[in-house]
Amino acid sequence: MAEPIRSLCDELIKAVNVMMEAESSQTYRLEALKFIEDFKEKSPLCVECGLQLAEKSQTAVVRHFGLQILEHVVKFKWNDMPPQEKLQLKNCTMGLLSDGTHPILQEECHVKDALSRIVVEMIKREWPQHWPDMLKELEALTAMGDAQTELVMLVLLRLAEDVITFQTLPTQRRRDIQHTLTQNMDSIFTFLLGILQLHVNEYKKMAKAHWRVGVATLNTLAGYIDWVALVHITNDNCHLLEIFCLLLSEPELQLEAAECLLIAISRKGKLEERKPFMVLFDEVAMNYILSAAQSSGGIVERRYTFLKRLCQVLCALGSQICSLVGSDIEVQVPVNLDKYMEALFAFTTHPSQFLRSSTQMTWGNLFRHEILSKDPVVGQMAIKYLRAARINLVKTGFPSKNDCPGCEFSRVDFDSDEDFNCSFNSFRAQQGEAVRLACKIVPFEAFRIAREWVQYQICTPIDTGNTTSKTEKGVCSALSPSAVQWDAMTFFTESVFGQLFKILEKEKIPIDEGMELLQMVVHYETSDPLILSCVLTIISTLFPFVTHQPHFLPQVLFKVRFLLMFCACIQAPRTRAVKNLRRHACSSIIRICRDYSDFMLPCFDLMYEHVKRLFSNELLLTQMEKCALMEALILISNQFKDYNKQKAFLKELMAAVTAQWLSEEMKSVLLDPATFLAYVGADQVISDADTEDQMGINRSRISFCVNTILGVVKRARWPANPEEAKAGGFVVSTTSDGAPIYRNPCAEPLQALLPNLFALIRTQNSLFLPENINRLGKTFTRVYDIMDMEKNFALGIPQPLLDAYDSSAYRNIAERMQGFFSSLYDNCYHVLGNAGPCMQQDFYAIEGLAEQIVGSAFTHLDSVPDHRLRPLVYFILFYSCYSYFSAQEEDEAYEENLVTQEVVEEQLLRLVTREVMDLLSKLPLLKCFSPSFFLKDIYMTLLTICFNSLSWKDTINCQRCASMLCWTLLKQVLGCNLLPDAVTWLYTSVLKGLQMHGQHEGCNAALTQLALLIYESLRPRYTELRFIMNQIPDIHVEALEQFDQKTIQSTVSKAGEKKKKEQFKRLIAGTVGKPLGQQFKKEVHIRNLPSLFKKPKPTRDMLENTDTAGLITLFSSDHDNC
Repeated sequence: MAEPIRSLCDELIKAVNVMMEAESSQTYRLEALKFIEDFKEKSPLCVECGLQLAEKSQTAVVRHFGLQILEHVVKFKWNDMPPQEKLQLKNCTMGLLSDGTHPILQEECHVKDALSRIVVEMIKREWPQHWPDMLKELEALTAMGDAQTELVMLVLLRLAEDVITFQTLPTQRRRDIQHTLTQNMDSIFTFLLGILQLHVNEYKKMAKAHWRVGVATLNTLAGYIDWVALVHITNDNCHLLEIFCLLLSEPELQLEAAECLLIAISRKGKLEERKPFMVLFDEVAMNYILSAAQSSGGIVERRYTFLKRLCQVLCALGSQICSLVGSDIEVQVPVNLDKYMEALFAFTTHPSQFLRSSTQMTWGNLFRHEILSKDPVVGQMAIKYLRAARINLVKTGFPSKNDCPGCEFSRVDFDSDEDFNCSFNSFRAQQGEAVRLACKIVPFEAFRIAREWVQYQICTPIDTGNTTSKTEKGVCSALSPSAVQWDAMTFFTESVFGQLFKILEKEKIPIDEGMELLQMVVHYETSDPLILSCVLTIISTLFPFVTHQPHFLPQVLFKVRFLLMFCACIQAPRTRAVKNLRRHACSSIIRICRDYSDFMLPCFDLMYEHVKRLFSNELLLTQMEKCALMEALILISNQFKDYNKQKAFLKELMAAVTAQWLSEEMKSVLLDPATFLAYVGADQVISDADTEDQMGINRSRISFCVNTILGVVKRARWPANPEEAKAGGFVVSTTSDGAPIYRNPCAEPLQALLPNLFALIRTQNSLFLPENINRLGKTFTRVYDIMDMEKNFALGIPQPLLDAYDSSAYRNIAERMQGFFSSLYDNCYHVLGNAGPCMQQDFYAIEGLAEQIVGSAFTHLDSVPDHRLRPLVYFILFYSCYSYFSAQEEDEAYEENLVTQEVVEEQLLRLVTREVMDLLSKLPLLKCFSPSFFLKDIYMTLLTICFNSLSWKDTINCQRCASMLCWTLLKQVLGCNLLPDAVTWLYTSVLKGLQMHGQHEGCNAALTQLALLIYESLRPRYTELRFIMNQIPDIHVEALEQFDQKTIQSTVSKAGEKKKKEQFKRLIAGTVGKPLGQQFKKEVHIRNLPSLFKKPKPTRDMLENTDTAGLITLFSSDHDNC
């Protein structure tokens, strides 16, 4: 027998070497793999060969393969092995543990891991019923040496991972093992703690082998700390946690100790159980933590990882202290809170962007806490935090650069500058929240720090650095030193002053200092558009000071108007920075007029005259900027509180737009797609894409008209005060319950413009018809495509950041045309969406409104691309959408486009369908008791949409429909006579959803519950449901029969609901689809062992073993205490 085994082992070694050698051809490698797999599946000599290959005389690769064979035997052949062979394999495996490995520092890690896996697989099948002394045997192994101790640690760790973390066992076996582990946890922790202390002490004597055992023991503890009872962690006054804190000073063990500490402190549970964690705020423990946090270290990977873990430990400690202090268990503010905050502050000021951002939420929690925020220590730290924020908010540390110490850390944490920028934006938002909370604690100190920073930046010369603008010399780019400093200072100032105006009483606001600061900003002069944009933000932030000193208002408005006119004499194309500055100025004017409309009312006439002068020169303002100024005037006019006066003003303001929009030329353009394309220039062929745009003026006319209409419906309103509205003539009548019915002064001017708007919408939908697409010139064949910005948003890709301010807004005529079509389409539906709330009854009273909407917004929807449907969802009735969605979902698999385009289209389709489902979930129709007769067709369409969508390739949509929509709709028609085919389709749709999404826990729960509700409700009337159940793969017929009878008879009590759900879940388990990675995986079968003996609860049966069991005896005084 030995000779065949030896020769077979030689062949296996050759096959393994062929597979592992880089020079082997693919053919030889596949042949070797087939030979090995056939051997493992069919050979009766697996155990013998595996043991021989695992001998220490073999190479590490061969030994690992031998151990893999033994693991395969245990996993897939254990159930068929005789008891004697099982015992032999178990003894041989324990022999390998005791004497089958090289010394601890020489043995390969993957060999140790493979050996420990074999032991764990046997434990999972035999312990504790058939292997009661397993823990004793492992403990005995630790006395044989360091190598054996490390292997025991690996076995215990993997056992905890398989049973608790990954739960790779059947339920009964998992419960048996977890129950036994829990029973023995005191002895296990005592054992682990003894091993740790022994080997740490030996490690300090410079014995490297003991360091390996210490690391293994800490890793094993980490596997148990996450789930054992908290009492095992906090036992003996948290002695275990103190040991972890001590090990933070040991370079070779500090990382593993920090991970154990993090897992322990992050545990949830009752507050009383977590109270012992406060021992970590004692002098000794906090000194170790503070020392470790403040110790310097370069960009060594292990050291940096340790700092990340330690930072997480401090954040977890912060969560614990915020939960415990001020709770019912009466925990006092720790004496060493200052040391804790110093340690946390060390990470807040660390060069690493990752470490800085990790602390922000904890600072927010501390500053927000009702008790801690009032502690003087926290107040002092809030001031330090605000000063540190002045440095942290500066956007430096890009991985592609070397201009600060943080760059080196960023190269470890981020793959690209875009990733860094995305993370920094999130960090800045969190820090802004923390700054605002700190302002509540120390408002005047925050004011002083912000004022000093603004004054410093104003007095500091602009430094463009090496990253000046590519299009204009001497001007900053987005990453110039001065630009990033101004940007950070602006954000800080916004956060501080925005909070101060909310929390300080009017008398306490430092108005004089604030006005002095505002005057400095207003009088600051520069020609750099990026810096001026920051100046504009600060002016808007400080504008509330002007309300206290109105005489300064003209100077502020002059500055804003100056920035609006910035570079007015420069011919296009302007840089994006200039365009952004002018748009920013427009937004600032609108914001001021919106928030302070009553304060701005005295300046209305002056502003109106100035706007008229600007409008008289076509070259000064873009159409968008004109619309912005008109919106600002409308916002102020809302303070007229006089219906006739405001109506007259709106008519005058819109006179030019009305004349242009209603002209015969414009009507002919808006009514015919071919004329429209010719008018905007989309049917032309332009050889040079950068040539002058001759038809741009026509497009701007259309855009200006639509944007003006949009601005009016968004901004024109009646007074919020009912009395003022009534006095001003805005109230036309009242409802039956006395509520006023308002009229909008813009209703009459807008009514005349809506027919052409409907015509434009109808024409835009017609543009996607094949005959109109063929009319596009070659230059503009892609103008209907989704914009890059929308595409990136749909895919979750961050916007490019570095040189965006240097480019022109649209680089060529094709992109300008694409932007025109995109914005025009969106704005038309924004008008429709706002028309109802704005015009109220005047809008809904328009003759033939429904026909006009259906004839425009719902025309040619089957040709409209996905990304154009999204603006419709918030306004549209969904009757016409179903055929489109179904056709798209069914045909999706057959599209033959580029991979990128497929991904974009599929994601957009998901977004559209989710928004449709969100819309459906909010409809009043769902709250009706039953669908009305005239809504019957729509109602059935809704049912079809929702149930059909359960099997679409979108888990989020599936879960929403299953949990929110399907049953809500279906239960309202249960009393109707549904066709058997309809019931079959509904139930099958749910099972199809389980097949598609059942591997996802959330979808599985929602779909299973939906299927159960349908089966319970409809099975008594429809036998077709039983026929469907019979077709489920691997269904247990007898169990189905029992469940079916209970369902028909409705005999299940409320107490049995949970059991009923579990039974049903088991019945339909065959429909649940598997993830692709699991579909071809060989299944591991672990048999259940006899149930563990459990001591029965004591019972007292008074009718047993007694001769006096009558009612009189039972209620006699002798039994009063029973």
